[in-house]
Amino acid sequence: MHSLDENVELVQPVKQARVLPIIMFFVGNVISDIGNVCSLIALPWFVLQATGSVAQTGITAFFATLPMIFSNFFGSALVDRLGFKRTSVISDTVSSITVLLIPLLYHFMGLVLWQLLVLVFLGGLLKSPGSTARMSLVPDLAELASMPLERINAFTEGFGRMAGLIGAPLGGLLIVLIGTSNLLWLDAASFGISALLIGLAVPAMAAKKKTAEGQQGQQRYFASLWEGVRFIRGEPVLLSLVGVILITNTIDSSFVSVIEPAYVKHFFNSALPLGFLIAASGGAAFVGTLFFSAIGPRMPRRLTYAIGYTIGGALNFWIYLFFPFFPLLIIWQIIAGFAISPVTPIALTVMQERLPAEMRARAFGTVSASILVGIPFGTFLSGFMVSWFGLSTTLFIMGAIYLTTTLSLLINPALRKMERPTKVMAQA
Repeated sequence: MHSLDENVELVQPVKQARVLPIIMFFVGNVISDIGNVCSLIALPWFVLQATGSVAQTGITAFFATLPMIFSNFFGSALVDRLGFKRTSVISDTVSSITVLLIPLLYHFMGLVLWQLLVLVFLGGLLKSPGSTARMSLVPDLAELASMPLERINAFTEGFGRMAGLIGAPLGGLLIVLIGTSNLLWLDAASFGISALLIGLAVPAMAAKKKTAEGQQGQQRYFASLWEGVRFIRGEPVLLSLVGVILITNTIDSSFVSVIEPAYVKHFFNSALPLGFLIAASGGAAFVGTLFFSAIGPRMPRRLTYAIGYTIGGALNFWIYLFFPFFPLLIIWQIIAGFAISPVTPIALTVMQERLPAEMRARAFGTVSASILVGIPFGTFLSGFMVSWFGLSTTLFIMGAIYLTTTLSLLINPALRKMERPTKVMAQA
């Protein structure tokens, strides 16, 4: 009997869970995300304060977002070559250095526009691969902590939303209290702390795994990318969705990066309202996502998608145009954020239903790059539109284009296939 007990003990070498790496990962991720949100507010505000030019703010946003195109197309190959942990640390380190150089040059040497453009371009070049690398670390860290992957992903999403809710008003408040250039020092520190936490706390073994695609070489990577392009072109529903999201993303990014900061500076002359407006929209979108997760399967997709885009997108521009009253704008941002919350879950669900498993990664990579391609050019043009036509006319034009795009959802015959398959409806 004693011998049997000893044998039982021998065959139960339960691996001890290590939760510290995943905790430090979450902490580093939240700090990095808060830094990103603060930078989203600080950089356009810094340019507006330093130059007074909306056009130069648009040019800066162009160079900050242009790297997203390249990094989304080619970023996965970089992550495969460098490894998950190393890419994440390098991304945060580069972000820290480039953000740090902005106030450093501004205060001690004088910062000219071309230097700022180079810095924001370099800072944005590794953001997408860094984000991809961190998300790729999650399964290894979940296994290390002996926690279900679903729970870790839920925590990751929740902490990301929390970082947005904290970072937006915090960024606006800090600009008021310590100034924009001093906030950039703190932004740089946040990226450095994130790199340090992940670099020290995440085990190297979790970052050394290579994907099969990365081991097949660069030529196979480009071939896979082209397969994703061909698949999307052959699916009218997906192609139509990509077209709509491309246009709306272009306009949305122009609004957030250029138009809204210029609007808030013009009417309120403080960054604090900008932070609260972003936080109100993000918080309402988070609540709306939870609400949609409960009742979404019973809602018509195409109609919900169109209504969400119309209220949360198109009408947003005209509310800003006709009602520059801060309490009303806060209320509207809550309504708009809640209304637009189903848009991304619906689009992702439609894509996941129509993409075969063997094509999913390639097709999603193609979609991600395609819907981002207009963002740099939209931010670039929006600054000049404000300079040429004025803020009011720009808001009206953007709202009209947005409304036309989203209403096309109701008349495009290809998008009738957005509705869930009969089999799925029966299960729901």
